Amino acid sequence: MTEGKTTNTRVTWVDGLQFVSTAEGSRGSFVLDSPSGEGGPAAGTSPVEALLSALGGCAGMDVISILKKKRQRVTGLYVEMRGRRAEEHPRRYTHIEMEFVVRGFGVSPQAVARAIELSETKYCSVAASLNAEIATSYRVEEEPAGA
Repeated sequence: MTEGKTTNTRVTWVDGLQFVSTAEGSRGSFVLDSPSGEGGPAAGTSPVEALLSALGGCAGMDVISILKKKRQRVTGLYVEMRGRRAEEHPRRYTHIEMEFVVRGFGVSPQAVARAIELSETKYCSVAASLNAEIATSYRVEEEPAGA
């Protein structure tokens, strides 16, 4: 098997259950946290929330890139994510629902469906790394005339 590109990250403990994640070569970092059991709110995203966000970001980047290449007039895109987790530890995601909402001028529903399919079957490395059933849907919203 041929090895591909290596990704390096560092996750550094701050306090309690809080960590800061920084990827080598990245211009940013983010906080991972979980309620400590002391009743206080988390100061960051939980690791499982970050995983769900990574999936949405990965697929969203694929879809927007493909739609732009297809010359679709997209003005907005977001992905609503819903993840169901197992009851027993390690409480992994077993089922994930993704709804892509695309806004624009005359955006082709067929182009959106194809972009999602390509992300699912070929491009999204996060989805390919998960052991969960992933269901997708989409909605196209027409941008109002004169906007």
